[in-house]
Amino acid sequence: MPAASATRGKRKADDPTHEFFDGLAARGHEPLLENASGSIRFDLTGGKNVDHWVVKLKKGAVAVSQKDGKADATVSSDRAFFDRLIQGRENAMAATLRGVLNVKGDLGLVLTFQRIFPGPPGSQRRARTAARRSR
Repeated sequence: MPAASATRGKRKADDPTHEFFDGLAARGHEPLLENASGSIRFDLTGGKNVDHWVVKLKKGAVAVSQKDGKADATVSSDRAFFDRLIQGRENAMAATLRGVLNVKGDLGLVLTFQRIFPGPPGSQRRARTAARRSR
């Protein structure tokens, strides 16, 4: 599966979504996801465009692509909201309960995956996430 950096189209230099998925692909293994296996497709809308990201997990091993296809779980969101989520400015569980983040399929897999989202500014979770990304 190609890494997220081999994506189609042009991208902005400062693009939180690409940075998030590129960083995840570059790590290749995520200790917080060692108990997870399956695939999650993220459908992120921005205007008339929909970006698809597929994350395949196998006991911590991570592969990322921008292919549209079947997955064990699908997460749908507005692209701007997802950017705030991966920056720690929004909470995935609260957003799901509000209907801003829509999840279909394996909810347990998505709940496990949300562990890698940074916490709010100043939180210990945010500091751990930043430390993991710098490795």
